[in-house]
Amino acid sequence: MDYIAIYPQLFVTFFVIGLFTFGGGYAMLSLIQTQVVVTHGWMTQSAFTDVVAISQMTPGPIGINCATFTGYNVLQEAGAGTFMSIMGSFTATLAVTLPSFILVLILVKAYSRLRGNTKFEEVMSWLRPAVVGLIAAAAIILMVPENFPDWKSWVLFGAALVASFLKMSPILLIIFGGVAGFLIY
Repeated sequence: MDYIAIYPQLFVTFFVIGLFTFGGGYAMLSLIQTQVVVTHGWMTQSAFTDVVAISQMTPGPIGINCATFTGYNVLQEAGAGTFMSIMGSFTATLAVTLPSFILVLILVKAYSRLRGNTKFEEVMSWLRPAVVGLIAAAAIILMVPENFPDWKSWVLFGAALVASFLKMSPILLIIFGGVAGFLIY
């Protein structure tokens, strides 16, 4: 039952990530990677990359999906059963979304008063470069040698890019990409 101590750690870790991340899910990835792989050692870089890949393919924001899958995987690796692992998913997901929920409630009340305020607009303009930097950090973190694509992956990427320019349905694109990847690899 050593895994019980993981729940508060998951909650605090993902609450802090949700609290200090601006710019959406991709901006969260570098913080999640640092906490999950480096700080806590809950999973390897390769396992984290798999979590990111699964998070990208499933519907919903990538940062929240990543928290959900991470919460589940961390508890599974700690020896928890399926139900307790699902509770790990719930804990991480709640924790990462709670700061945004609280912040939106506060901002809804304050926005009508601050709209047009030059100081408020100035602060918002400072956040834009930070968001770009966090998203770039996520891309760099995922570019490790074991994840660098081979020529087959580049061909699949090129085909997907062309198909998206030809306005192919995203659902069909995912299905064809999955089938092609399965057949090629």
